[in-house]
Amino acid sequence: MLPPGVYPAAVTPLDAKGRPDLHSLARLLSWFDAAGCTGVVIAGTNGEGPSLSAPTKRDMLRAAVAAKGRLKVILGISSNSLEEVIWLGQQAAKSGANATLVMAPGYFRNAAPEAIERWFDVVFESSPLPVLAYNFPARCGFTITPQMVERWHRCPQFAGLKDSSGSVENLAGYQVDSTRCRFVGDETLLHQALQQGWSGTISGLANVIPQWLVQELQAHPRLPIELLAELRSMPQPAVHKAVLHALGIIETDQVLLPLEPATAEQRSRALLLLESALGIRPGPPLIPGY
Repeated sequence: MLPPGVYPAAVTPLDAKGRPDLHSLARLLSWFDAAGCTGVVIAGTNGEGPSLSAPTKRDMLRAAVAAKGRLKVILGISSNSLEEVIWLGQQAAKSGANATLVMAPGYFRNAAPEAIERWFDVVFESSPLPVLAYNFPARCGFTITPQMVERWHRCPQFAGLKDSSGSVENLAGYQVDSTRCRFVGDETLLHQALQQGWSGTISGLANVIPQWLVQELQAHPRLPIELLAELRSMPQPAVHKAVLHALGIIETDQVLLPLEPATAEQRSRALLLLESALGIRPGPPLIPGY
C-alpha cells in the first residue's frame, strides 16, 4: 500500500525549445520533498502526459527516481494502446518507481463497460508494480463504478484509485480494504475525504501550495475552499507553470501544444491570490541544494 499523504501531480518543466527540462524537474521534486509531500506523480494529467511519447515518459521517470529524495514516485499512464500501457508499467518497475496511475482508454469511450473492465484486468495482471486506477470521466468519458472497485479487490496489483470526478457521492461509494488507497483529485473535497478515511490527495494544486496541503492532512487549519475553487478554475497546468516560473522553481512557463501558456492576467491573478491568502511571493524559493 502506498503511504497516505500529498502526492503532487507534477507539471512537466520544459526548456526554451519545448523539451523536458530535467534540471528543473529535479528542483521541482526538491520543492515537494522540502514541503513534506509523500510522493509525486510523473507524466499525469497536470504533467501533460497524453502529449508525451512513451520513451519520454520513461526518461523523465528515470530522472525523477534519481532526484526523488524521500518521495514515492508514481508514473501516470494515459494511453489508448494496451501494449503501450503494459510496456510503460514494465519500464516503471525497471526504473525504480513505486506504482503506476492508469486512466481508461478515452478514445474507446463507446466500448462496453465490461470490455473496459477486462482492459483494466489485463493491466493489473501484467503489471510488476501496484496500479492505481484513475477515475476521470471528464477526460476519458468512462466512469469507474464502486462495483468495479469491489471486484478488483481480487487483483493483487490493484493498489486503489484516484478519483477526479468531483463527485461527493464517490467519497462514500468507493470502498477499499486496508491494503488499498483512495486519493481524491478535487482539492475542494479533501477535508471531506479525510473525514471518510481517504488516504490523501494526488493534486495538481500541490505544484504551487504543497506545504499547505500537507498541513491540511496534519489537521492544521483548513485552506479556504474559495481559494481552492478559484485556483482550480484557472487553466491547468498553464497557471501552475506560470506560478512555479515566477517562484524560480522551473526555467520556463511553456506548455505543449495544443495547450496555451497562461495569460499575463491569469498569472497575476493567481499570484495575487496566493500572496493575499498564503503569503506566497515571487522570488527564489528556499529549496535544499539549490
